[in-house]
Amino acid sequence: MTKNLVIVESPAKAKTIEKFLGKDFTVKSSFGHIRDLPKKGLNIDIQNDFAPTYDISLDKKKVVSELKSAAKGAEVWLASDEDREGEAIAWHLSEALGLDASKTKRIVFHEITKTAIENAVKNPRTIDKNLVDAQQARRILDRLVGYELSPVLWKKVRPGLSAGRVQSVAVRLIVEREREIREYTAETKYKVSAVFNVESADLPAELSTRFESKDDTKQFLEANIGASYSVQSVETSPGTRNPSAPFTTSTLQQEASRRLGYGVKQTMTLAQRLYEAGHITYMRTDSTTLSGFAIKAAEDHITREYGKEYHKLRQFKTKNESAQEAHEAIRPTDFGKLSAGADAQQKKLYELIWRRSIASQMAPASIDKTEIKIAISSRKEYFSAKGEVLKFDGFLKVYGGGKDDVILPALSEGQNLERSSLSATQVFSRAPARYSEASLVKALEENGIGRPSTYAPTISTIQAREYVIKADVEGRERQVETLTLENDTVSEETKTEITGADRNKLLPTALADVTTDFLVKHFPSVVDYDFTARVEGNFDHVAEGKETWVQMIKDFYKDFHPLVESSADISREESTQTRVLGSDPKSGKPIMARYGRYGPMLQRGETESEEKPDFAPMPEGVLLEEVTLEQALEMFKLPRLVGVTEDGKDIKANIGRFGPYIQVEKLYVSIKPHDPMKITEEEARELYAKKLEAEANKYIQIFEKSGIKVVNGPYGPYITDGKKNARIPKSVDPAKITEAEAKELVDKAPAKKKRVIRRTKKAS
Repeated sequence: MTKNLVIVESPAKAKTIEKFLGKDFTVKSSFGHIRDLPKKGLNIDIQNDFAPTYDISLDKKKVVSELKSAAKGAEVWLASDEDREGEAIAWHLSEALGLDASKTKRIVFHEITKTAIENAVKNPRTIDKNLVDAQQARRILDRLVGYELSPVLWKKVRPGLSAGRVQSVAVRLIVEREREIREYTAETKYKVSAVFNVESADLPAELSTRFESKDDTKQFLEANIGASYSVQSVETSPGTRNPSAPFTTSTLQQEASRRLGYGVKQTMTLAQRLYEAGHITYMRTDSTTLSGFAIKAAEDHITREYGKEYHKLRQFKTKNESAQEAHEAIRPTDFGKLSAGADAQQKKLYELIWRRSIASQMAPASIDKTEIKIAISSRKEYFSAKGEVLKFDGFLKVYGGGKDDVILPALSEGQNLERSSLSATQVFSRAPARYSEASLVKALEENGIGRPSTYAPTISTIQAREYVIKADVEGRERQVETLTLENDTVSEETKTEITGADRNKLLPTALADVTTDFLVKHFPSVVDYDFTARVEGNFDHVAEGKETWVQMIKDFYKDFHPLVESSADISREESTQTRVLGSDPKSGKPIMARYGRYGPMLQRGETESEEKPDFAPMPEGVLLEEVTLEQALEMFKLPRLVGVTEDGKDIKANIGRFGPYIQVEKLYVSIKPHDPMKITEEEARELYAKKLEAEANKYIQIFEKSGIKVVNGPYGPYITDGKKNARIPKSVDPAKITEAEAKELVDKAPAKKKRVIRRTKKAS
């Protein structure tokens, strides 16, 4: 019989912890959450102090049964993660297993090491109900918002939509940033640069002033004809660079994106693996502090490997006063371990965490900064040349990113200089930057929206719900003017550059625009930045025992629910942003742009009229709020007959959900980047021929009698009868498989899962 049963969240963690405990301990996993609000229905008794109804999910029934058996006659130790969610899991375990929460031992640790585990066992506590209540309040509030608000969006915007307290605010941030970029008008100035010759070496310098107009710039260049130059001053000043604090969840996600190119979800998955293997401390934290043990361990490593002059003790103060997750920054559990992780990606992330943690306890880098000011005999402005020399690398020895030395020549005041070139270039101010996953995390944190455990799920959700896509943005051409002084003459030249290109940025879809506008107008509190941050503060108050979760939910619901009730009066036209563009000159019917089931669309005729309206796609790349009547009328000419194939079949061009295409009978061919209004018969025939060739190569074998096909799929060959798909064993050659063998594999294959659309009844 088991004397002591320790229950953790993951099998990987259980395996690691079991190594540190003696034979009297058995470690088992709950495989995450075992109990939650059922997926169907509200399951919150609004009339009875919002009492929730929890159940054990079907996939966890067996786990709970096994844990109950193991717990019989044993001392149970609940060892879920050291945060509110972990505390809630411990409480749900005690409820599901029939344990006495006031007597059941709860142990916590922020690293999986022998010392930490043994110390936790020596210092058990009971379940902290305040932390449980804070997590329960979050779960109930989010269920109320999703359950009551999502059906409103289904009716007014599009079926199947979801709304969430944090996700809707994250989408609003992205929508508003994109609109800032769209509406931004760049300001232009002229930057003047010169190169001076000093002992056969080039000394580049920039003018202290930027000019507003080309005329002023040209006038300045002309004033330099015959001018002389001399060193006005040489100023050298010492400077320092200090290391950043150890990683929090947010800063780890940002730096892993910047240095390693990892997405937010990828970073958290890798960090979870490192934590469970005992290599790093808990990775969901908003604290920048290090334990005394860690600070001493870092000091020992630094002085031993680099010398005492490289060490500087620091304790970073956590900026967020309500930091409530784990109580230490993310760091290695053993500073002597320079590499750790099961694969290359884990190793890279571990090294990043190790370097950042060690650097935080190292001396600042010392730098000499030099500025040479160069006077112009004919003007009051001056040129400036700046240099920087690293005198002592300090923390940069382990956490790079330091700039290369820029060493200026030895010059003295009054020394004359010879100019070798002088030119001016038109420069443009930049629009606000689009959000990447990492910069969105930073914005959420700065606005107090969400907590470390919510950043990655929120960003994944808004992409999965098609509010946001992560994509590259193509740049556009613009003209840039340059002026050059050469041979006492100012010449002008116009060059072309690409501006506005972006990679891996979060872009709002039309659905995000429409939904955000709807929520901002009719549910302002749900997407208000300050309100959302205040709700997070209320969760903190519950966790600290300063407020009851029931009262907090009551205060929220009394303002929120009336908004849901009043939404019944919102017209469909208003919610879908219907714009009347004008009238069709032939039929006199109104032409309007609106948001439809599959996105922005054009409509000719009234929805309520006896005669059904006609519909047309939006022009490629044109926004709902910008489309004109002229553009709309062109789109109603689609589908356009382009011509015929070589065997006389009609070729029609159109625009669909996935962009422009041509259609020949039942075959559809994407024609991106061609315009369906301009594509020629020759171009269409060529694309059609390529599609036919691809379709022909798609099938390895076709058995006419049974209708079974052996198909070249994106993930390898497979067999299908149109209803079921079957894998082909690696030992079998797809080109030689017989019809009987193929039929046998299809018969044994599982049936395709049916797509189920769940419709939730409105709460009474």
